[in-house]
Amino acid sequence: MAQLYPFRALRYDTTRVNLHDVVTQPYDKISASMQDAYYAASPYNLIRVILGKTKSKDTDTENVYTRAAATLNEWRAEGILREEAEPALYGYAQTYVAPGTVEVRERRGFIALGQLYDYADQVVYRHEQTFPKHKSDRLALFKATRAYCEQIYMLYSDPTFTAEELIFGAKDKTTKPADLEVTDEYNVQHRVWKLTDPALIERVLAAMADKKLIIADGHHRYETSTAYMHERAAELGISEDAAPKTDAGLPAPAFPEAAMMMTFVNMDQPGITILPTHRVVFGLIGFSGREFAEKAARYFDVEEIPNTPEGLFPGAPSLLDRLKQAPGVAFIAATRDGDFLLRARAEAITPLLAELSPRQQQLDVVQLHKVILEKLLSLNEETVRAGSNVRYLREATEALAQVGSGNADVAFLTKPVTLEQMKDISLNLEVMPQKSTDFYPKLLSGLAMYTLD
Repeated sequence: MAQLYPFRALRYDTTRVNLHDVVTQPYDKISASMQDAYYAASPYNLIRVILGKTKSKDTDTENVYTRAAATLNEWRAEGILREEAEPALYGYAQTYVAPGTVEVRERRGFIALGQLYDYADQVVYRHEQTFPKHKSDRLALFKATRAYCEQIYMLYSDPTFTAEELIFGAKDKTTKPADLEVTDEYNVQHRVWKLTDPALIERVLAAMADKKLIIADGHHRYETSTAYMHERAAELGISEDAAPKTDAGLPAPAFPEAAMMMTFVNMDQPGITILPTHRVVFGLIGFSGREFAEKAARYFDVEEIPNTPEGLFPGAPSLLDRLKQAPGVAFIAATRDGDFLLRARAEAITPLLAELSPRQQQLDVVQLHKVILEKLLSLNEETVRAGSNVRYLREATEALAQVGSGNADVAFLTKPVTLEQMKDISLNLEVMPQKSTDFYPKLLSGLAMYTLD
């Protein structure tokens, strides 16, 4: 049973700050240049809390985490951040142009607290592996700040669109005026509606009670928070199965650490977009693109993609078009010796994947990791998970540029995982390799926060 709760969010006072200047993309999508830009945008930009800059003289008692906590406390004391007077849910809509198209889409959901469950409880499901380093970083930040400044992105299925109709008044687009609105650096429009009517909140929570939840974005934060919930329950001497408390007559977590802030999105709506995450491999000794293509021919039909008539390398759009047109499992391997289209030969590859389920065997990203990275490039799973030789990039142009500049040996351009594939893997208690999906757009950080103190 999925237990959700309204909460008294900590929010920016928009009479004191310009919302556009203080919100950010999620921490794991922020580059060094983006971090600098956020720092410059406002002294109250959330970057100082979720991804502050380290200093050469940092110590155990003065560091990026302690500064984040101090900053958050200062902003609360100054009234830059204010806690809501009553518990609420928050409708959340994102309107955007799907990358690579001219199609305008709208993805709608709502922000609430979600009870934390172990995966074994089969209420919350994961779909990809995680990086241990990322989990330790988020745990250190959370313990210092005692706050969730970012939401994780949860999917659920409801063909009846019950929550959408309750929150937005319709199961598709809404024309209700939002309480706040901001457009981010990717030209995505974010709108939020505050919902405080207790009767409406109770109906939304009841509609969600039987739902299975799949983590779309935020595996690291979810697993970190679940581990901390167990730790705090033991410290407090509270049963993890303790009944919810009440807040203004509405349900609330039994103890603050028992829940975290989430955005819930119905996967039956048409506004969900999944982008591929391309792999860039570096640090290979004596790598040759042509030798790689010859080795790959044992498992793939390999076709070299010729240069343009002007002698220039094909650009990312043309390579991605070639990849999109290729049926079945396929990749583009871009090297300094040439670019190659690899189309999987099932009869050659299937024996290499015998220990995996049939649903895993059919995934492009699994074949990329198991056949190309591990078999052909001799990178074991631990090395890949540690990030020692592999970078993960959304933009194909950036991946190709790293190869062209000599900062990488080969870039593998991939097709996106489909929503149905992800759902099938998750609900069957399986996982894909890390960074298998890239849900677009990202949930904006700073629209609402959940503080434990």
